[in-house]
Amino acid sequence: MTVRLPDEQSGPARARLLVVVAVPAEAEAVLRGLGGVPRRVPLPGGALDRVAHPSGVTVDVLAGGVGPGAAAAAAATALATLSAPTADRYDLVVSAGIAGGFAPRAPIGTTVLADAIVAADLGAETPEGFADVTELGFGTVRHTPAPATVALVAEALRAAGVDTLATGAVLTVSTVTGSAGRAAALTARHPDAVAEAMEGFGVAEAAARHGVPAFELRTVSNPVGPRDRSAWRIGEALGALERAFAALPWPALVPPPPGPPAPAAAPQAAGPPQSHRADPPGPRRAPKEAGRG
Repeated sequence: MTVRLPDEQSGPARARLLVVVAVPAEAEAVLRGLGGVPRRVPLPGGALDRVAHPSGVTVDVLAGGVGPGAAAAAAATALATLSAPTADRYDLVVSAGIAGGFAPRAPIGTTVLADAIVAADLGAETPEGFADVTELGFGTVRHTPAPATVALVAEALRAAGVDTLATGAVLTVSTVTGSAGRAAALTARHPDAVAEAMEGFGVAEAAARHGVPAFELRTVSNPVGPRDRSAWRIGEALGALERAFAALPWPALVPPPPGPPAPAAAPQAAGPPQSHRADPPGPRRAPKEAGRG
């Protein structure tokens, strides 16, 4: 299959934000929140939806698949294909979707913002218990979104009337928790956890490799613990996801594009010779160093 690059396509300008979800139902909720008419943009192995938000910011929404591996591969493909080391590159990547919430901090319907994106089951079982890959000396299990971005989003959501809001660590797992014992073990290892999902760390890892900041936003569909499908509220969580994306302050989440370079100053005609002026008595001030305030 031949994939046309964005500069060969008509429609909205290149997007400056990439939103990665797992499944089409989550993508549809995000797109409803964004408004506008989406346009399909092909990618190697798939496609994403591009929409011009009413604020003027263009956003790409990608359903990348379930699990950290699929999410990392999809996000990296979009970042490599549609982002360039110029002003057209993505400015921010958002991992989004529905999640399980840790009671009592994040009951069903809560909108969750990650102040840490943590790979909770990436490591090894040892005689002393679980050891993550950081403890084993093989890498990182944590990405930290910019606190200013998290605070900005939280403020915008509260201003829009989202009063069920929690901020904390969002755990990425490859196996969804289905027992009280595992929920307790995760809470013991991560007392700041508010939710668990399956994609955030993969998305954040891909973004980090491309030098693009990332954050994670989730809405809670079920409690973390014993698997009880009758307690799931997926429709409620998707509705909360739509409302969250309708409220996000998109223009404030991306820096303004660089302006044109200032024109060079015209040479001035030489004036009459200036008389030398002696410095006033007292200590001389050292010249200010370049780049310092």
